[in-house]
Amino acid sequence: MPPGQVLAAVVGNTLEVFDFIAYGTFAVMIGRAFFPAHDPGLSLLLSVSTFGVGFVTRPLGALLIGALADRRGNRAGMLASLALMGAGSLIIGLLPGYDTLGKAAPILLVAARLIQGIAWGGEAGPATVFLLDAAGAGRQGRLVAWQGVSQAAAVLLCGLLGVLLDLLLGPGALSDWGWRVPFLLGTAVVPVGLWLRSGLHAPKQTASPEAGSALHPSLSRVLFCGFVMMAGGTVSQYFLNFSTSYALTALHLPIRNALSVAVVIGICAAVAAWGGGVLSDRIGSRRVVIWPRLALALLAVPGLWLVSSGGSTAMFIALCAVIAVLQGAAFVASIVLMVQHLPQALRATRFGMIYAVAIAAFGGTAQIAFVWLIHSTGSVIAPGWYLLLVNLLAAAAAMALPEARTAAGAGRRAIAAS
Repeated sequence: MPPGQVLAAVVGNTLEVFDFIAYGTFAVMIGRAFFPAHDPGLSLLLSVSTFGVGFVTRPLGALLIGALADRRGNRAGMLASLALMGAGSLIIGLLPGYDTLGKAAPILLVAARLIQGIAWGGEAGPATVFLLDAAGAGRQGRLVAWQGVSQAAAVLLCGLLGVLLDLLLGPGALSDWGWRVPFLLGTAVVPVGLWLRSGLHAPKQTASPEAGSALHPSLSRVLFCGFVMMAGGTVSQYFLNFSTSYALTALHLPIRNALSVAVVIGICAAVAAWGGGVLSDRIGSRRVVIWPRLALALLAVPGLWLVSSGGSTAMFIALCAVIAVLQGAAFVASIVLMVQHLPQALRATRFGMIYAVAIAAFGGTAQIAFVWLIHSTGSVIAPGWYLLLVNLLAAAAAMALPEARTAAGAGRRAIAAS
């Protein structure tokens, strides 16, 4: 696949993820602007609830834009999703706060998040399937890994921009209006992404794994296991996205230190996503899902206990870095494992729907659940138990699926012959 085609796919994905998760990175500041309250915890809870609203329409986006992609090609779906994301981000970046519009401000903010939800729900299926269909034998993991790399790059960009804005503006201006800058910058770059994607062409489709594998899991089994794997990965990913708010409110770290966590997470997740894709081609995606998920489950509770027991900023950054490595590798491998088992003609719609529904149910509620768990139990360790549960379930779901033998086997044969 020509590098320019990969670039067009992943640059657009990076822009969409950046625009979508910028809200989570700056949730504390957005809460103050649109949900003023005497209790900072209530303000944050309302803010992350609005973040969760963006997930409600993701299944709708996956259905509509995924169907468009299956019917008219992945390029059409990828162009539509990017344009919608830009529109939602522009509204958030320019929307006056509660002090100016009153109750209309949070209502319009919710509307913008719903638009973003449709956009991101429709992005995952076409973009992922485009990369998978373009891959040759033994290279599917490496190409799909660019989806994980691009998402990690978006997290990194959000963190870097947050630190830069804090340095240039100071905490006061950042809280007052500086948080709008990422949304406006993201919107400004959307035309570049649209231009790049307009030159995409449909790749030659490779044979689907079910044609050559002796193991044929039923479609319902693939869909269920895929849903559970996506749910586990989603909760883990949104804990990482929540890390800035967690550092500010639960650990009471300075804002610059809290924003720097996102930078480290982005770097580690990008490297791990690429490594997970390479390993999937070498040893099969199933094992690359199972072992990192088990490790993350074992790490979550003791890791948060150590950090909350007087740990330093460096210790929290180290914990998030390890979680990001495990999550980045496992999440890419789980996508490869699931999509390889889906019928090729409807991959964009079916993968998009699984991904969107899992993220709507678990990603949209993850940050709400983290805040609620902390406030209801009085323990900042509480989110760790949630991470423990979902990662164990994700590992079990991967165990229930066979390896897609044609992809892994072809990869091993290609490597042995090189």
